[in-house]
Amino acid sequence: MSTLIRPPPVDPAQSAIESLLELTQLPDIDPDLFTNTRPLWHPPGARGIFGGAAIAQTLSAAQRTIPSDFTVHSMHCYFILGGNSDIPVIYHVERVRSGRSFATRTVQARQRGKVIFTTTISFVRQNSGGKQKVEHAVEMPAVERPAEDKDGSNQGDSASPFQSQRIEILNDDSPHPHHKKTRQWLKARGRISPTGGHEAHLSALAYMSDSYFVGTIQRTHKLRRYSPLRNDSTNSIVDGGQLKKYLAMEEEDLKRVVDPADFELIRRLKNGEDVSDEARPELGMMVSLDHTVYFHDPRGFRADEWMFSEMETPWSGDGRGLVLQKIFTQDGKLIATCVQEVSL
Repeated sequence: MSTLIRPPPVDPAQSAIESLLELTQLPDIDPDLFTNTRPLWHPPGARGIFGGAAIAQTLSAAQRTIPSDFTVHSMHCYFILGGNSDIPVIYHVERVRSGRSFATRTVQARQRGKVIFTTTISFVRQNSGGKQKVEHAVEMPAVERPAEDKDGSNQGDSASPFQSQRIEILNDDSPHPHHKKTRQWLKARGRISPTGGHEAHLSALAYMSDSYFVGTIQRTHKLRRYSPLRNDSTNSIVDGGQLKKYLAMEEEDLKRVVDPADFELIRRLKNGEDVSDEARPELGMMVSLDHTVYFHDPRGFRADEWMFSEMETPWSGDGRGLVLQKIFTQDGKLIATCVQEVSL
C-alpha cells in the first residue's frame, strides 16, 4: 500500500503538482506528523522515489508548523536511503527554534522505522531585514524563450505534474566540463490554486529543483548513463509504449524531453540503424547525496509560470561531483540557487 490512508478524490481546483504533493496530518498520533496523501513517483531505473518529492513534502510539512508571516529562505537536505514508492512515507517535524526573526525546523522522512531523508529548514519573518538593504543579483543569460505550443515533460509523460523544455548545452564542444552549462525551462502544469498560497509555489519549486540536476556531470563529460530504454541484462532496446511515443516525435521536440545519449539512441533507431552492438553505458546509476536550496524571493514568483534553470559543475573527483543551479523567473529575476553533491 503506497499511502497510509485511502486518498480522497482529486480536487479539480488544484493543479497536478498540488495534488501530488498533498500531505495528510496525523494529529491523533502527533500534530507534527504527516504522510503522503497520494502515491509517489519512482523514476525508471532510479533507486527510489523521485528525490524532488521528498524535498517538496518535507518543506510542505515544515511550512504547516510556522506562523503565516514567516517564509522559508533555505533548506539543507540529505538523501539517506532510497524511498520505496509502494510504502507510505511518514514525515516528522521537529520544532528546533521559534524566534522573533528566524525559525528552524528539521524534518525526517521515514519508512519502516528508518530515516530515508532528512532536512533542516530555516524560515525568516517577512520584512525583518530592516530599511537599509544591501542588494545585488546575477543577471539571467540571454536564451531562447520557451515554446508555448510544446508540452515537454521530464518524466516523458503528459501526465507529469510539470513541464520542461531543454535547451542546447552551452559550450558543449569545450574539452572542459566546468565550462559547460545545461539549461532548461520548467513550470508546474496547469494553474496552482489560490488556496495553495505561496507555500504551494515554494513546494512546487522545491520539487522541480531536482529535475535534470543529478545528470549534469554525466552530460558535461559526455558519458553514457543508464537508460530506461535499454534492458540492462541483455543490452537490448526495450520495446515499450514510451519508446514508440519517442519514435513518433519530431527531433526538435524530442531534444526537449530526453537526455542527449537517449536522443542519439532514438535517432539511430528512427534511421533503421543497428544499435545491438552499442557498448554498455560508461557511467552507472548516479545517486544524489545532498541537496540545498536557497530561496531569494520566496513570495515573488509563480511556479506555474515558466522559470529558467541553468546548471554547471565546478568539480568532480573521488567518486563524487558537485553541481550548482540558478533558477530565474521568465523576466530574469533570480529566485533560487541550488547545490547538489552526487555519487558517481
